[in-house]
Amino acid sequence: MAPRREGRAWIGTSGYDYAHWKGAFYPPALPHRRWLEHAARAFSSIELNGTFYSLKTPASFRRWREAARPGFVYAVKGSRFITHRLKLRGCAQALANFYASGILELGRHTGPFLWQLPPQLPFDAARMEAFIDLLPRSATEAEALAAGHDGRVKTPALTSPVRVRYRHAFEVRHASYFQPAFYRLLRRRRAGFVIADSAGRFDSAEEVTADFVYVRLHGSQVLYGSAYQPHELDAWARRVAGWLGGPPARDVYVYFDNDHRAYAAHDALGLLARVGALQRAAAM
Repeated sequence: MAPRREGRAWIGTSGYDYAHWKGAFYPPALPHRRWLEHAARAFSSIELNGTFYSLKTPASFRRWREAARPGFVYAVKGSRFITHRLKLRGCAQALANFYASGILELGRHTGPFLWQLPPQLPFDAARMEAFIDLLPRSATEAEALAAGHDGRVKTPALTSPVRVRYRHAFEVRHASYFQPAFYRLLRRRRAGFVIADSAGRFDSAEEVTADFVYVRLHGSQVLYGSAYQPHELDAWARRVAGWLGGPPARDVYVYFDNDHRAYAAHDALGLLARVGALQRAAAM
């Protein structure tokens, strides 16, 4: 009998380059140029949020790739120009520029792509389905898409060093998305629904729509500004372990976004330890 498959967990923070983490997470004497190295050793994944605000360069993605140890992946937050300005419409050119900007340099360290939609954007099934159909499902498809970039990308990276599969997840904040029609659409397209804790600011649901689970923890009491208590981390660890073990077993990505006072970093370390302990206990 073949051994039962277990999912894999990647746990880390949303971003890592926070000046106020110096002394709170980064050692005071550690130079800024080594912060990424330090974070990449502490966590199993990091969510790159700078890609939300602007197009990066191949050199930036190459630096991120070189800092990653084996098995480490980066989640990549999709451009707000696509999600907030274009609102997912007429965005083929913008997607080509996004993938030409250097993302292909990440190679085997490419994790899922996060598409965070603005709270003012209601659910439109046709718009959402058309957008998902534009998204590349592999590095090969991303290369083909990136080839259509325009002059906004000055030094394009149009090839990936390895063949990797791409996953996409959606964080939604308008109440109209929390309905069976949206969940069915995501399942048909094998896209993930982001399970988010936003201190009650936005609606939430624990809906699993793909062969992976994507979780964003913004703070349970204060948005971006409160630490998770031990019993809360225990509860999230049990959820993660349940998704990993199944059935069916799923991969899980968890990112803490409560960056105030480096809460995110310490909470990620706490969840990593708890999930690891549960996995070891289950294997005994």
